[in-house]
Amino acid sequence: MTTFKEIRGTDILSLSSDPSNPEEGQIWYNNTIGVLKGYQSIGAAWASGGNMATARQSPAGAGIQTAGLVFAGLTTVVVANTEEYDGSAWAAGGTMGTARYVLGGCGTQTAGLAFGGNTGALTTATEEYDGSTWTAGGNMGTARRLLGGAGTQTAGLGFGGFISTVQSITEEYDGSAWTAGGSLSTARYAPAGAGTQTAGLGAGGYATVAVANTEEYDGSVWAGSGNLNTARFCGSAGTQTAGLAFGGFATAVTAATEEYNGTSWTNSTNMGTARRNLAGAGTQTLGLAAAGLTTVNSAATEEYTNPSFATKTITTSTS
Repeated sequence: MTTFKEIRGTDILSLSSDPSNPEEGQIWYNNTIGVLKGYQSIGAAWASGGNMATARQSPAGAGIQTAGLVFAGLTTVVVANTEEYDGSAWAAGGTMGTARYVLGGCGTQTAGLAFGGNTGALTTATEEYDGSTWTAGGNMGTARRLLGGAGTQTAGLGFGGFISTVQSITEEYDGSAWTAGGSLSTARYAPAGAGTQTAGLGAGGYATVAVANTEEYDGSVWAGSGNLNTARFCGSAGTQTAGLAFGGFATAVTAATEEYNGTSWTNSTNMGTARRNLAGAGTQTLGLAAAGLTTVNSAATEEYTNPSFATKTITTSTS
Protein backbone atom coordinates (compact mmCIF):
# COMPACT_ATOMS: atom_id res chain seq x y z
CA MET A 1 0.00 0.00 0.00
CA THR A 2 1.40 3.39 -0.98
CA THR A 3 1.67 5.80 1.94
CA PHE A 4 1.13 9.56 2.00
CA LYS A 5 4.83 10.00 2.84
CA GLU A 6 5.84 8.09 -0.28
CA ILE A 7 3.57 10.30 -2.40
CA ARG A 8 4.35 13.66 -0.82
CA GLY A 9 7.74 13.01 0.78
CA THR A 10 6.49 14.01 4.23
CA ASP A 11 4.35 12.64 7.05
CA ILE A 12 0.85 13.89 7.80
CA LEU A 13 1.37 16.53 10.48
CA SER A 14 -0.64 16.62 13.69
CA LEU A 15 -1.37 20.30 14.43
CA SER A 16 -3.33 22.19 17.07
CA SER A 17 -4.75 24.53 14.39
CA ASP A 18 -4.96 24.75 10.59
CA PRO A 19 -1.78 26.11 8.95
CA SER A 20 -1.97 29.75 7.87
CA ASN A 21 -0.32 29.16 4.47
CA PRO A 22 -0.95 25.57 3.37
CA GLU A 23 0.35 24.19 0.07
CA GLU A 24 -1.80 22.61 -2.61
CA GLY A 25 -2.28 18.91 -1.76
CA GLN A 26 -1.15 19.30 1.84
CA ILE A 27 -2.96 17.12 4.43
CA TRP A 28 -2.86 17.53 8.21
CA TYR A 29 -4.65 16.31 11.32
CA ASN A 30 -6.19 19.06 13.48
CA ASN A 31 -5.80 17.45 16.90
CA THR A 32 -7.80 20.18 18.66
CA ILE A 33 -11.03 19.23 16.91
CA GLY A 34 -10.02 15.70 15.85
CA VAL A 35 -10.46 16.24 12.11
CA LEU A 36 -8.32 15.30 9.10
CA LYS A 37 -8.07 18.19 6.64
CA GLY A 38 -6.53 19.00 3.28
CA TYR A 39 -5.89 21.99 1.03
CA GLN A 40 -7.20 21.52 -2.51
CA SER A 41 -8.20 23.32 -5.66
CA ILE A 42 -11.93 24.04 -5.85
CA GLY A 43 -11.73 25.40 -9.39
CA ALA A 44 -12.56 28.81 -10.77
CA ALA A 45 -14.82 31.20 -8.89
CA TRP A 46 -16.34 34.66 -9.20
CA ALA A 47 -16.64 36.74 -6.02
CA SER A 48 -18.28 40.10 -5.39
CA GLY A 49 -16.02 43.15 -5.15
CA GLY A 50 -16.80 46.70 -4.11
CA ASN A 51 -19.51 48.50 -6.06
CA MET A 52 -18.62 51.37 -8.36
CA ALA A 53 -19.74 54.86 -7.36
CA THR A 54 -21.49 55.38 -10.71
CA ALA A 55 -23.68 52.66 -12.20
CA ARG A 56 -23.17 52.70 -15.96
CA GLN A 57 -23.13 50.66 -19.13
CA SER A 58 -20.73 50.62 -22.10
CA PRO A 59 -17.59 51.99 -20.40
CA ALA A 60 -14.07 50.79 -21.19
CA GLY A 61 -11.73 49.00 -18.80
CA ALA A 62 -8.00 48.58 -18.30
CA GLY A 63 -5.48 47.41 -15.73
CA ILE A 64 -5.45 44.39 -13.42
CA GLN A 65 -7.68 43.02 -10.67
CA THR A 66 -5.91 44.92 -7.88
CA ALA A 67 -5.31 48.07 -9.94
CA GLY A 68 -8.26 48.40 -12.27
CA LEU A 69 -9.52 51.32 -14.32
CA VAL A 70 -13.02 51.97 -15.70
CA PHE A 71 -13.82 55.12 -17.66
CA ALA A 72 -16.60 56.81 -19.64
CA GLY A 73 -19.94 55.09 -20.30
CA LEU A 74 -23.64 55.80 -20.30
CA THR A 75 -25.97 56.45 -17.36
CA THR A 76 -29.00 58.42 -18.52
CA VAL A 77 -26.43 60.64 -20.22
CA VAL A 78 -22.96 60.13 -21.64
CA VAL A 79 -20.34 60.44 -18.88
CA ALA A 80 -16.62 61.26 -18.68
CA ASN A 81 -15.82 60.15 -15.13
CA THR A 82 -13.12 57.64 -14.24
CA GLU A 83 -12.92 55.21 -11.34
CA GLU A 84 -9.88 53.32 -10.03
CA TYR A 85 -10.04 49.96 -8.23
CA ASP A 86 -7.55 48.79 -5.58
CA GLY A 87 -8.82 45.23 -5.23
CA SER A 88 -11.61 46.09 -2.81
CA ALA A 89 -12.96 49.61 -3.39
CA TRP A 90 -13.35 52.15 -6.18
CA ALA A 91 -12.11 55.74 -5.95
CA ALA A 92 -12.65 58.69 -8.27
CA GLY A 93 -9.99 59.34 -10.89
CA GLY A 94 -9.53 62.18 -13.37
CA THR A 95 -12.34 63.27 -15.70
CA MET A 96 -11.90 62.61 -19.40
CA GLY A 97 -11.75 65.46 -21.88
CA THR A 98 -14.43 63.85 -24.07
CA ALA A 99 -17.49 62.16 -22.54
CA ARG A 100 -18.35 59.05 -24.56
CA TYR A 101 -19.51 55.44 -24.46
CA VAL A 102 -19.06 52.22 -26.53
CA LEU A 103 -15.37 53.15 -26.85
CA GLY A 104 -12.15 51.16 -26.98
CA GLY A 105 -9.71 51.00 -24.09
CA CYS A 106 -6.50 49.31 -22.98
CA GLY A 107 -3.40 49.80 -20.84
CA THR A 108 -2.99 50.06 -17.08
CA GLN A 109 -4.33 52.10 -14.19
CA THR A 110 -1.43 54.54 -14.46
CA ALA A 111 -1.04 54.39 -18.25
CA GLY A 112 -4.50 53.98 -19.74
CA LEU A 113 -5.66 54.59 -23.30
CA ALA A 114 -9.17 55.53 -24.50
CA PHE A 115 -10.16 55.82 -28.16
CA GLY A 116 -13.13 56.14 -30.46
CA GLY A 117 -16.71 55.68 -29.28
CA ASN A 118 -19.87 57.75 -29.38
CA THR A 119 -20.26 61.21 -27.87
CA GLY A 120 -23.64 61.73 -29.50
CA ALA A 121 -21.70 61.48 -32.74
CA LEU A 122 -18.88 59.11 -33.66
CA THR A 123 -15.45 60.30 -32.57
CA THR A 124 -11.79 59.70 -33.43
CA ALA A 125 -10.63 61.24 -30.15
CA THR A 126 -7.86 59.46 -28.23
CA GLU A 127 -6.92 60.18 -24.62
CA GLU A 128 -4.06 59.00 -22.42
CA TYR A 129 -4.27 58.59 -18.64
CA ASP A 130 -1.30 58.95 -16.26
CA GLY A 131 -3.02 57.82 -13.07
CA SER A 132 -4.63 61.18 -12.34
CA THR A 133 -5.16 63.17 -15.55
CA TRP A 134 -6.36 62.50 -19.09
CA THR A 135 -4.60 64.28 -21.96
CA ALA A 136 -5.32 64.28 -25.69
CA GLY A 137 -3.43 61.85 -27.91
CA GLY A 138 -3.42 61.46 -31.68
CA ASN A 139 -6.80 60.99 -33.34
CA MET A 140 -7.78 57.68 -34.90
CA GLY A 141 -7.95 57.47 -38.66
CA THR A 142 -11.58 56.28 -38.67
CA ALA A 143 -14.29 57.40 -36.25
CA ARG A 144 -16.34 54.46 -35.02
CA ARG A 145 -18.07 52.96 -32.02
CA LEU A 146 -18.27 49.49 -30.49
CA LEU A 147 -14.65 48.65 -31.31
CA GLY A 148 -12.34 46.17 -29.62
CA GLY A 149 -9.21 47.24 -27.76
CA ALA A 150 -5.96 45.61 -26.65
CA GLY A 151 -2.35 46.46 -25.87
CA THR A 152 -0.76 49.34 -23.98
CA GLN A 153 -0.76 53.12 -24.00
CA THR A 154 2.30 53.21 -26.29
CA ALA A 155 1.39 50.14 -28.34
CA GLY A 156 -2.39 50.06 -28.59
CA LEU A 157 -4.70 48.12 -30.88
CA GLY A 158 -8.22 49.11 -31.98
CA PHE A 159 -10.23 46.83 -34.27
CA GLY A 160 -13.67 46.24 -35.70
CA GLY A 161 -16.55 48.52 -34.79
CA PHE A 162 -19.59 50.12 -36.35
CA ILE A 163 -20.08 53.22 -38.50
CA SER A 164 -23.21 52.72 -40.56
CA THR A 165 -22.21 49.10 -41.12
CA VAL A 166 -19.95 46.63 -39.32
CA GLN A 167 -16.23 47.20 -39.78
CA SER A 168 -13.08 45.06 -40.15
CA ILE A 169 -10.69 48.02 -39.72
CA THR A 170 -7.63 47.66 -37.46
CA GLU A 171 -5.52 50.57 -36.25
CA GLU A 172 -2.28 50.56 -34.25
CA TYR A 173 -1.19 53.30 -31.83
CA ASP A 174 2.46 54.09 -31.07
CA GLY A 175 1.94 56.55 -28.24
CA SER A 176 1.30 59.53 -30.49
CA ALA A 177 -0.31 58.46 -33.78
CA TRP A 178 -2.54 55.76 -35.26
CA THR A 179 -1.65 53.81 -38.40
CA ALA A 180 -3.57 51.22 -40.39
CA GLY A 181 -3.08 47.55 -39.50
CA GLY A 182 -4.36 44.34 -41.07
CA SER A 183 -8.13 43.97 -41.42
CA LEU A 184 -10.13 41.42 -39.45
CA SER A 185 -11.20 38.38 -41.47
CA THR A 186 -14.74 38.81 -40.14
CA ALA A 187 -16.14 42.34 -39.94
CA ARG A 188 -17.87 42.77 -36.59
CA TYR A 189 -18.71 45.23 -33.87
CA ALA A 190 -18.27 44.85 -30.11
CA PRO A 191 -15.57 42.16 -30.31
CA ALA A 192 -13.87 41.09 -27.08
CA GLY A 193 -10.25 42.23 -27.08
CA ALA A 194 -7.18 41.01 -25.18
CA GLY A 195 -3.42 40.68 -25.51
CA THR A 196 -0.94 43.05 -27.10
CA GLN A 197 -0.43 44.92 -30.36
CA THR A 198 1.72 42.12 -31.77
CA ALA A 199 -0.15 39.24 -30.11
CA GLY A 200 -3.76 40.36 -30.02
CA LEU A 201 -6.96 38.41 -29.50
CA GLY A 202 -10.40 39.27 -30.87
CA ALA A 203 -13.41 37.06 -30.17
CA GLY A 204 -17.16 37.14 -30.59
CA GLY A 205 -19.12 40.28 -31.35
CA TYR A 206 -21.89 40.99 -33.84
CA ALA A 207 -21.97 40.85 -37.61
CA THR A 208 -25.63 40.52 -38.63
CA VAL A 209 -26.04 38.11 -35.72
CA ALA A 210 -23.89 37.26 -32.72
CA VAL A 211 -20.69 35.50 -33.80
CA ALA A 212 -18.46 33.03 -31.98
CA ASN A 213 -15.34 33.10 -34.12
CA THR A 214 -11.94 34.04 -32.73
CA GLU A 215 -9.05 35.74 -34.49
CA GLU A 216 -5.42 36.23 -33.43
CA TYR A 217 -3.27 39.18 -34.54
CA ASP A 218 0.50 38.94 -35.05
CA GLY A 219 1.14 42.66 -35.57
CA SER A 220 0.13 42.63 -39.24
CA VAL A 221 -2.35 39.84 -40.01
CA TRP A 222 -5.42 38.35 -38.31
CA ALA A 223 -5.81 34.54 -38.44
CA GLY A 224 -8.77 32.41 -37.38
CA SER A 225 -8.73 30.19 -34.32
CA GLY A 226 -11.18 28.24 -32.13
CA ASN A 227 -14.74 29.48 -31.69
CA LEU A 228 -16.30 30.60 -28.44
CA ASN A 229 -18.77 28.07 -27.06
CA THR A 230 -21.34 30.86 -26.68
CA ALA A 231 -21.66 33.34 -29.55
CA ARG A 232 -21.98 36.84 -28.06
CA PHE A 233 -20.38 40.21 -27.43
CA CYS A 234 -18.85 40.16 -23.96
CA GLY A 235 -16.30 41.38 -21.44
CA SER A 236 -12.73 40.18 -21.77
CA ALA A 237 -9.28 40.04 -20.20
CA GLY A 238 -5.97 38.25 -20.50
CA THR A 239 -3.62 37.48 -23.38
CA GLN A 240 -3.60 35.79 -26.78
CA THR A 241 -2.71 32.44 -25.21
CA ALA A 242 -4.61 32.87 -21.94
CA GLY A 243 -7.79 34.79 -22.66
CA LEU A 244 -10.93 35.24 -20.60
CA ALA A 245 -14.43 36.03 -21.93
CA PHE A 246 -17.38 36.71 -19.63
CA GLY A 247 -20.94 37.97 -19.56
CA GLY A 248 -22.42 39.62 -22.62
CA PHE A 249 -25.37 39.22 -24.93
CA ALA A 250 -26.44 37.12 -27.90
CA THR A 251 -30.21 36.68 -27.80
CA ALA A 252 -30.31 37.17 -24.03
CA VAL A 253 -28.04 38.50 -21.31
CA THR A 254 -25.61 35.81 -20.14
CA ALA A 255 -23.30 35.06 -17.21
CA ALA A 256 -21.22 32.54 -19.20
CA THR A 257 -17.45 32.53 -18.69
CA GLU A 258 -14.89 30.93 -20.98
CA GLU A 259 -11.09 30.51 -20.90
CA TYR A 260 -8.88 30.45 -24.01
CA ASN A 261 -5.59 28.52 -24.22
CA GLY A 262 -4.36 29.84 -27.57
CA THR A 263 -6.32 27.26 -29.54
CA SER A 264 -9.72 26.61 -28.01
CA TRP A 265 -12.23 27.96 -25.49
CA THR A 266 -13.37 26.02 -22.41
CA ASN A 267 -16.45 26.78 -20.33
CA SER A 268 -15.76 27.90 -16.78
CA THR A 269 -17.78 29.11 -13.78
CA ASN A 270 -20.63 31.51 -14.51
CA MET A 271 -20.59 35.06 -13.20
CA GLY A 272 -22.77 35.88 -10.21
CA THR A 273 -24.68 38.50 -12.21
CA ALA A 274 -25.54 38.08 -15.88
CA ARG A 275 -24.96 41.36 -17.70
CA ARG A 276 -23.98 42.96 -20.99
CA ASN A 277 -22.07 46.11 -22.02
CA LEU A 278 -19.60 45.63 -19.16
CA ALA A 279 -15.94 46.55 -18.68
CA GLY A 280 -13.26 43.90 -18.31
CA ALA A 281 -9.67 43.91 -17.10
CA GLY A 282 -7.01 41.67 -15.58
CA THR A 283 -5.76 38.23 -16.50
CA GLN A 284 -7.21 34.78 -17.08
CA THR A 285 -6.45 33.77 -13.49
CA LEU A 286 -7.27 37.12 -11.88
CA GLY A 287 -10.02 38.78 -13.90
CA LEU A 288 -12.12 41.87 -13.18
CA ALA A 289 -15.65 42.66 -14.41
CA ALA A 290 -17.43 45.92 -13.62
CA ALA A 291 -20.50 47.96 -14.55
CA GLY A 292 -22.77 46.90 -17.42
CA LEU A 293 -26.47 46.45 -18.06
CA THR A 294 -28.83 43.86 -16.57
CA THR A 295 -32.26 45.37 -17.02
CA VAL A 296 -30.83 48.54 -15.47
CA ASN A 297 -27.36 50.05 -15.34
CA SER A 298 -25.09 48.20 -12.92
CA ALA A 299 -22.44 49.30 -10.43
CA ALA A 300 -21.53 45.70 -9.55
CA THR A 301 -17.96 44.43 -9.53
CA GLU A 302 -16.92 40.79 -9.71
CA GLU A 303 -13.46 39.25 -9.35
CA TYR A 304 -12.49 36.01 -11.08
CA THR A 305 -9.94 33.65 -9.57
CA ASN A 306 -8.66 30.45 -11.11
CA PRO A 307 -7.28 28.38 -9.57
CA SER A 308 -9.12 28.92 -6.29
CA PHE A 309 -8.11 26.87 -3.24
CA ALA A 310 -9.81 25.99 0.03
CA THR A 311 -9.28 23.95 3.18
CA LYS A 312 -11.59 20.91 3.17
CA THR A 313 -12.43 18.29 5.80
CA ILE A 314 -11.45 14.81 4.62
CA THR A 315 -14.00 12.09 5.25
CA THR A 316 -14.06 8.37 4.49
CA SER A 317 -16.87 6.08 3.46
CA THR A 318 -17.37 2.32 3.89
CA SER A 319 -19.97 2.11 1.13
